[in-house]
Amino acid sequence: MDVRGGLRRHGSVLVLPLLTGAGLVTTVALDLGTPATGPGVELAPGYGWGYAVLGLLLAVLATVILLRDVRQRWGWTLAWLGVFWVLDALAQSYVRYGVRPGSALAGENLALWFLNRVGAFLPVTVAALLMIFPSGRFVAGWWGRVSRAALALMVLAALVVLVAPSGVRAPDVALPPGVDLDLWTVPLPPGVADRSTAVGVAVTVAGLLVAMASVVVRHRRSRGLERDQMRWLLWSVVAMAIVVGLGLLSDLRAVQDLVVFLVAALPAVAMTVAIVHPGVVPVEELVGRTLVYGLLSLVLVGTDLVVLALLTAALGDTLGQRQVVLTVLLLTAALYGPLRQRLSRGVRRLMLGDRADPYDAVAGLASTLETADEGAGQLAAVARAVASAFGVGYVSVEVDRSGGERLTATYGEPPAETRTLPITYRDAPVGRLVLPARGLRSRLSRRDEQLLGDLVRQAATAARASRMADELQDSRERLVVAREEERRRIRRDLHDGLGPALSGVVFRVESARLLVDRDPEAAKGHLAATSDHVKEVVADVRRLVHELRPPALDDRGLVGALGQLAEGLGVPVQIDSEVDGSVGTLPAAVEVAAYRIAAEALTNVVRHAGATRARVGLALEDGHLVVEVADDGRGIPAEAQAGVGLVGLRERAAELGGRSEVTCPPRGGTTVRAWLPTRRTDVGEPV
Repeated sequence: MDVRGGLRRHGSVLVLPLLTGAGLVTTVALDLGTPATGPGVELAPGYGWGYAVLGLLLAVLATVILLRDVRQRWGWTLAWLGVFWVLDALAQSYVRYGVRPGSALAGENLALWFLNRVGAFLPVTVAALLMIFPSGRFVAGWWGRVSRAALALMVLAALVVLVAPSGVRAPDVALPPGVDLDLWTVPLPPGVADRSTAVGVAVTVAGLLVAMASVVVRHRRSRGLERDQMRWLLWSVVAMAIVVGLGLLSDLRAVQDLVVFLVAALPAVAMTVAIVHPGVVPVEELVGRTLVYGLLSLVLVGTDLVVLALLTAALGDTLGQRQVVLTVLLLTAALYGPLRQRLSRGVRRLMLGDRADPYDAVAGLASTLETADEGAGQLAAVARAVASAFGVGYVSVEVDRSGGERLTATYGEPPAETRTLPITYRDAPVGRLVLPARGLRSRLSRRDEQLLGDLVRQAATAARASRMADELQDSRERLVVAREEERRRIRRDLHDGLGPALSGVVFRVESARLLVDRDPEAAKGHLAATSDHVKEVVADVRRLVHELRPPALDDRGLVGALGQLAEGLGVPVQIDSEVDGSVGTLPAAVEVAAYRIAAEALTNVVRHAGATRARVGLALEDGHLVVEVADDGRGIPAEAQAGVGLVGLRERAAELGGRSEVTCPPRGGTTVRAWLPTRRTDVGEPV
């Protein structure tokens, strides 16, 4: 039953293009049978089939929307508007065909009434659609009140046309018997009808301008999907304004009919695309190109008219048609290239900022970075350069520091929605670039992405240089501090631990020597105590040696030492090695760093991960020893700051010229990876 109901609904929708198509065929037949001259042609100048084509187009657009969602009210609105235009076209063709000298077909008065009076409501429908799309409500605030007032005045003007006598609007033509141009009108004083008609035209034009302006206002206020939809309607308004401007430069009937066709069709096409698939093409590029070519056409046509008017005034009637055509062609050829280039650059700068001149943007940033203070000053310069190049009101540049903190430079106020782009240096992430997620200028073409890449590359270089300078200074300080702390610890252990212990051994041995002749048993007791004391001293020495370098690395190699480490953790640990980790096969510094990194990662697994198992992997990759520790625990929250342990991992890898990363795979758990170069053997062992 649901399938049958859906088919019936879709079938009823498909009736729309069929009915309007039949209306188009009828208007074509009537127009073909219309005589070249006669009162009907005077009463209804222009063929009706063009308006019937518009009605069919609207019906097809409505069908596209309704086939997607039969309950979509905008689809039914466009369908009603398409039927309206087809009826208007039928009325026009019927008047042209049926009003002959001395006779008229039945129903001509009704056709004339619909054509001359009901057709006045067509601009009202177009304005209403522009004012309330896509929410079905007027814009909030005072602009909404202005829109309501303008629409009410347009309706009032259309009602005046509906009931006012023709007056001077009536064509000077001999009407056949029975034809009445003022059917169902209200008698008005002489001249009132004419003045009311002029006022009505002015009100209609003003109302359409208000409707077009309301589209701009709603676009600026909209967010999310509504903003994407309003971009298409904004494009239609831009195109309508250009079309109307071009139409004002010509009084040809065909041009005026084309202007009416486009003014009615463009919003309908834009609404259909906005409803069905707003992302089908980059609308920002479409708006820019429409502005460029529309303004170019206006300038060229205006220039041609001015030049021809001056030539006509100077030469009189001696300027022939051939000279006119040649003048227009020469002017167009001379002005098209420079005008198009200048207009294109100006429109792009107006819509998208300074990205139209990528060299200037990159060169300006490079010059600024040379004079800016390192660190925060350079990042602030990058933020300003990106904001200027792309014409956006907010840019934030974030750079990670070696200690886990972030250095941030911000330009402008943050919008409601933002998006984050990574800043990388040699494929390694060093920070983030935050931009607005919405807005016409936030959309990036391929060329824009290349420019952003160039700017971000300089930002990455500046950030990397600043970061390396800070890391170098921090590393120097840590090396000095670590060296002195280690010396103090070893001195304290030797002075407070090993020194007194050895002194005690000497004292006990000397006591035993004095007792060995006169009390052998007491001497034996002293020697036994001395032996235990020596064992404690040996244990202290081993502890000191282990802290300098784990003995298991020299006894068992890296793989064996890791296996020994894993035995006492309390969590099952699997050791997988693709390298020969026996004694002496790897540089000493690499062995110690790999062991310390794995030990720290496994300690975190036991303390924080809540894991049931872990895995340690060793592999050689492009001259690096890759150490990987993975678990099946709870992972690390995205917002968590790096702790002392993770910072220590990063520092141990960096000391050897390597790198490390900590990730949380989608399947769960945490994975720690470190890349340690094995070709550099001149690096001292890390402590």
